[in-house]
Amino acid sequence: MGGRPAKPIPGDPADPEGFPSLIAEFCEWMAIRNYTDSTVASKRFLVGKLAAWLFERGIARPAEVTESALDAYRRAIYYARRPDGLPLSPSTQAQRLMAARSFFAWLARTNRILHDPAGDLELPREEERLPSGVLSAEEVEVVLAVPDLRTPLGLRDRAIMELLYATGVRRAELARLAVVDLDVGRRALIIRQGKGRKDRMIPTGERAVAWCERYLQDSRPKLAVEPDEGLLFLGERGKGLSENRLSQMVGGHLRRSGVGKSGACHVFRHTMATLMLDGGADIRYIQQMLGHSSIKSTQIYTRVSLRVLESVHAASHPAASNEPRSVRRTPEAPAGERAAPPSAAQAAEALRKALDAEAAEEERPDP
Repeated sequence: MGGRPAKPIPGDPADPEGFPSLIAEFCEWMAIRNYTDSTVASKRFLVGKLAAWLFERGIARPAEVTESALDAYRRAIYYARRPDGLPLSPSTQAQRLMAARSFFAWLARTNRILHDPAGDLELPREEERLPSGVLSAEEVEVVLAVPDLRTPLGLRDRAIMELLYATGVRRAELARLAVVDLDVGRRALIIRQGKGRKDRMIPTGERAVAWCERYLQDSRPKLAVEPDEGLLFLGERGKGLSENRLSQMVGGHLRRSGVGKSGACHVFRHTMATLMLDGGADIRYIQQMLGHSSIKSTQIYTRVSLRVLESVHAASHPAASNEPRSVRRTPEAPAGERAAPPSAAQAAEALRKALDAEAAEEERPDP
């Protein structure tokens, strides 16, 4: 299931003060402190881009980097273009610059450099815009109908997208799911070691679990090979699906659907959160579903039980039940778990911004 080997960092690997050595030490420092593998790989990827840009300009050591060099890098990111000719989104630009700030702050804190040249590095201002990459409930049904259910892979793809839509799990979380993580009886999904190395249990709803059951009975036995690794979703060769493959598959179905919206796995995550919010769900329950430990500018979150979370999901998610959402009842949050009304709109906006910020990282190719 692993991605491609990491690209080498430009520079002399034998130089203890060069970028290759110090980036390796930075990654080791994060790993020792229990940062997730994906976070370490992401930081390495982003700092490696900076190192490559600087190396092309004759700068091979972090100690040689100046404020003006990083300001030039910030301008280069602003003017950079994606393969489709569009500029990098502000969130993508910010991710690259935040990685640079983290790296140089660590270098200064551990006395590997005397001065932090990235301390005053400015990040791009957040865009104030309507949510992008969100499907309506009707558009979701169009996308879900694209896979050919007569084939094992088509049925697998439908089950994957139903689960993404029902639960809003991250692409990496779905790729790691094991068969035992799906509790059919309780209609629940166990996410093990999600972002921040935190486990959580979330409801799937009856519809998504029914599609997963069908996949497990009719498709997975045809895809599995010995030794069976026990992963829930398998590829043609009986092995797990990489994150890149998941994006390619979901993105392909989205394009073929004709709904006219781009994206891949994260579209379902963003859509689930938006439709549940529109359906009247308390934002703290959505935060629990998504695995957000906190959302900037709000301090209203508490842990909630699976039973309460399941009832909120059933009442507010369009595909949680075969009953129309109009006849379902959204339960009140228990006393002591209710959000303060004045901050509800702010929390909703913070949630949308958090999802937008996730999108660039979620759909970036494996480092």
